[in-house]
Amino acid sequence: QVQLVESGGGLVQPGGSLRLSCAHSGSRFSINAMGWYRQAPGKERELVARITRGGSTNYADSVKGRFTISRDNAKKTVYLQMNSLKPEDTAVYYCNAASIDSLDYWGQGTQVTVSS
Repeated sequence: QVQLVESGGGLVQPGGSLRLSCAHSGSRFSINAMGWYRQAPGKERELVARITRGGSTNYADSVKGRFTISRDNAKKTVYLQMNSLKPEDTAVYYCNAASIDSLDYWGQGTQVTVSS
């Protein structure tokens, strides 16, 4: 079973920064893409940022210019650097891995709260 473990969430004031980490755990798997999703209570889960096997990235319009997704292959970790945080960024953030055999894996989520 593949496991992904997120960390780095917390409480931050508007305009502040956080960096989320997602460490690979468990069985090996081949990754087609990895991404960060977020979900606020009563709202559907949405894509925040994505990075492909080749390193191409894409972002939700709401976070472009503020968030950066990256990875450290040696450490088997993907990051989400979040700058200029806004209250509307408040959500549980989930790490996702899409394997080459079309399976999706999810982390447990980490809470990000941006105070008003």
